[in-house]
Amino acid sequence: MVTTHNLGFPRIGANRELKYTLEAYWQNKITTEELEKQRYELCQENWQRQVMLDYVPFYDHVLDTSLMLGNLPQRIISLGGDALTSYFRTARGHSAGDTLDAGIAAGEMTKWFNTNYHYIVPEFSANTCFTLNPSHLIAQIKQAKELGIEQAKVVLLGPITYLRIGKCRDASSPLNHLPQLLTCYAELLCLLAEFGITWVQIDEPALVTDLDDSWQHAYLNAYEVLRTDKLNIMLTTYFGTLGDNLALTCRLPVQGLHVDISQHQLELPWLLKHLPPGCILSLGVVDGRNIWKSDLHKILDILEPAHQLLGDRLWIAPSCSLLHVPIDLTREAGMDVEVRSWLAFAQQKVEEIHILAQALNHGRASVYDLLRANQQALAQRHASTRVHNPEISAAIAELHPDMGSRSSPYAQRAVVQKERLQLPLFPTTTIGSFPQTDAIRRLRQAWRCGDVDDLTYQQAIYDEISLCIREQLAVGLDVLVHGEAERNDMVEYFGEHLQGYIFSKFGWVQSYGSRCVKPPIIYGDIQRLQPITLPWITYAQSLTNRAVKGMLTGPVTMLNWSFVRDDQPRSTTAMQLALAIRQEVLDLEAAGIHIIQIDEAALREGLPLRKSQWPEYLTWAIEAFRLTANGVSDATQIHTHMCYSEFNDIMSSIMAMDADVITIETSRSNADLLDALDNLNYPNELGPGVYDIHSPITPSHEQITTLIQQTCQYIPATRIWINPDCGLKTRRWEEVRPALKHMVEAAVQLRAMH
Repeated sequence: MVTTHNLGFPRIGANRELKYTLEAYWQNKITTEELEKQRYELCQENWQRQVMLDYVPFYDHVLDTSLMLGNLPQRIISLGGDALTSYFRTARGHSAGDTLDAGIAAGEMTKWFNTNYHYIVPEFSANTCFTLNPSHLIAQIKQAKELGIEQAKVVLLGPITYLRIGKCRDASSPLNHLPQLLTCYAELLCLLAEFGITWVQIDEPALVTDLDDSWQHAYLNAYEVLRTDKLNIMLTTYFGTLGDNLALTCRLPVQGLHVDISQHQLELPWLLKHLPPGCILSLGVVDGRNIWKSDLHKILDILEPAHQLLGDRLWIAPSCSLLHVPIDLTREAGMDVEVRSWLAFAQQKVEEIHILAQALNHGRASVYDLLRANQQALAQRHASTRVHNPEISAAIAELHPDMGSRSSPYAQRAVVQKERLQLPLFPTTTIGSFPQTDAIRRLRQAWRCGDVDDLTYQQAIYDEISLCIREQLAVGLDVLVHGEAERNDMVEYFGEHLQGYIFSKFGWVQSYGSRCVKPPIIYGDIQRLQPITLPWITYAQSLTNRAVKGMLTGPVTMLNWSFVRDDQPRSTTAMQLALAIRQEVLDLEAAGIHIIQIDEAALREGLPLRKSQWPEYLTWAIEAFRLTANGVSDATQIHTHMCYSEFNDIMSSIMAMDADVITIETSRSNADLLDALDNLNYPNELGPGVYDIHSPITPSHEQITTLIQQTCQYIPATRIWINPDCGLKTRRWEEVRPALKHMVEAAVQLRAMH
């Protein structure tokens, strides 16, 4: 009989209970005991949603692992306080209002491999000392047993991946810490066995990345140390193929191996031939990162020969944790019926695994009706006239390379732009959004429900834009923004104005901490039918003589932060998006908007995990941006923005975007980006983020001045901007005003120094 299991389930809750619980705790509205009670209830709900599977997972994300290993930053530990306080300080930073001490920076935050989930980067130094404290994990095990869940599979982040995704804050190597780290893991496995745990899922997604000899040897060493007969280890890989790590992985002394074959099955024959005797093979057959129905007949065609060969040694699961998709499609009663029939959220993906197991164990006839319904939905999607638009296909076919090039190189454009804009040295600006207050959200919700008419809503947004302009003028910013009060989300807002998109009402996905996003769904060809941002931005510009930036989301970010159709290459969809947003750029320019920012925060997110595949992706991704941006005249200044990801190794491609100004995150990553500029001779203008907007800490003007002075070592002062790391929608006005004031003060001081 084939065994089913799951690799992980969304943590946030069907109604974003985790978000509201965490935020209530941070605001001192609930106690620690109430926080734990609500967390337990959420865990209980998630466990119950997966009871049809044979093994139910726990959670242990990166910061949880750091806490369990006693590896929180020393700057946080030195403040004192209990473990939970230190945990949240590592995630959010520590403001002066927390205690009498000065503000302390949060841990660096970056993307989990090539997803939009953000994790807190583990920090190592020569003084790092791991000390096992699994109390939180043991408490979950006890709670599961109280609920009668005996078949519990504990999920741990693997020791090599933990070291691989961390950063050393000195000259030491992460692998120097492996022996001590393995001691903690071995101790933990013994402890879990004492609690009756029979299977432990150890996630090692680093195995689908490029590994040199030292890291490959580390894997062999690590799992030899962790070899045990006290419980079973399911070594779990996902997000790609094993490639040249395939043979290495099959040599590791574990009882089970999970591989992701949802996109590629080329390695399956080799695995079936070389899998160690007695080893379980778990196949990730349902895509855990997208929301389309699986082709169950096609999957069964792959699984049936494997099942015949392996028998009980075959397990099936989603490709990866379902953390990356919404919870339950059945809640989307208001969604278009036809498109909804093509989709599967986390709960439905669990059900697909169950159907596949029934078919394997009892024959396809045992689930005939379910398989037939699946095939009918897939056929309807394939035949739907709503998916393909011949007009868009023709427009894409007519694209010419010259459409992606500016008339003149940057050096010539800069002269024209300087003359038009008349900006001071070290111009100050923001990334786009300003605080989205409860009043704004209530207004938008009332408008969507029909309780507020269009004219009333429009006037209210105009009033909010006026407020934002006044606030920026009062602070003294040089280049203003309209504040984006009309936008619920930087991707969803634009998608709502493009043909080919559809939206969920409850399709929330955790991005980081309490932050959730609701990715729109691209189901068909993309087309812009009318201007999207023009009325708001031109109104803002009418209120001031200072330049107001047009604020747009770029095509690659629109692609990577949406659930993307899987029936054509991603590059084709990217070009469709680029053509649509290009029309918006040209409309803004024609309306007298002289600075246009095209955000590409998710550029790196789509980067393949193997460097050999980078050139193909970067070629079409940069082409998409250039198509969007480069139809304007030399006098129009194009900005782009990127944040919270590792951009150092693709800076040459970022330079090829040829944006006049790039604003990029540097405050939380300890200005690591500046090192990448050292040998690149970066030619255009740069705005290093000086204000970590994901932390409640207000930067001082001295801190900002220091960071900009560091930047001046790599970029001439005449090409440096001063700005926050990201948009300000998640912050309160009480936090934003002093931070921006300090930015302006720093700019004034720097101008005097230069």
